[in-house]
Amino acid sequence: MTVSREQRAEMRAASEVSHTTKRPTVSALERILHSPIELLDHGLLRVIDYMGDDTSIVQAARVSYGIGTKNVRNDRGLIRYLMRHRHTTPFEMCEIKFHVKLPVFVARQWIRHRTANVNEYSARYSILDREFYIPKQEHLATQSKSNRQGRGVVLEGEEAERVLQILKDDAFTAYDHYVEMLNEDEDGEPLDPNRDGLARELARMNLPLNIYTQWYWKTDLHNLFHFLSLRADPHAQYEIRVYAEYMLEIVEKWVPIACEAFRDYRLGAVTFSSQVVEALRKSLDIGAFEAALDGLSEREVTEVLTILKTQ
Repeated sequence: MTVSREQRAEMRAASEVSHTTKRPTVSALERILHSPIELLDHGLLRVIDYMGDDTSIVQAARVSYGIGTKNVRNDRGLIRYLMRHRHTTPFEMCEIKFHVKLPVFVARQWIRHRTANVNEYSARYSILDREFYIPKQEHLATQSKSNRQGRGVVLEGEEAERVLQILKDDAFTAYDHYVEMLNEDEDGEPLDPNRDGLARELARMNLPLNIYTQWYWKTDLHNLFHFLSLRADPHAQYEIRVYAEYMLEIVEKWVPIACEAFRDYRLGAVTFSSQVVEALRKSLDIGAFEAALDGLSEREVTEVLTILKTQ
């Protein structure tokens, strides 16, 4: 990972500052605040700021639902109930802001999640770094024959080496031409005083999709869970899944009770169609099934059995 002198200084300065606050804080998240996690070959992920914790979700739910929540005897039970029944607003009370450095092709996939606030590094204003994502050989694969979006068998030997060489040659040739068209160095000084350079907003169009960009990405917990349900899934593209998996670890430090519920009811769950539910009603031995539900709360067991017994 390459971090500019300015960014390194900003990270160090941010890590050294401490604030007195009356708002909820999470010690596990405070310990990693502003600290970069290195991803891929030049990428990074770090938490810049956050608002709320598990108790913020509970507080919001009880304000919203009032006396109806008095039957839920603890915060964990309430949060799991909210997640199980797809209540969203209480989770929107928590927010988090990430600094992400990622390849442009990953960013264009990521930005499809439109329920976030994003501010991206501007190549109209600044010159992009000479940094490109070059996959490791084990991540080079053929097109899947069964999935139009997925990968098949891993490329090996001379074929893999040839692909890697093409990726490197194309990327660095394009960047050399980018600099030539700009006719300016990192400080904005002309490389050749005898000729004019092309505007930055035009010169950038020659760059490949594996060049790195950066952004600040702020979202609430409900929409972050939706992002993670898709991008931390084993079927997600490797290059975005790497970021999502580390984000999930961060969320676990931030809101451990909510994250546990998310893993149980979203990541580790499946949805059945009404036809499948009806088939289960007809074929299940309800008594044996109820016995197998040992470990779930009494309320959740009642909910499941009510669904399966409904005619």
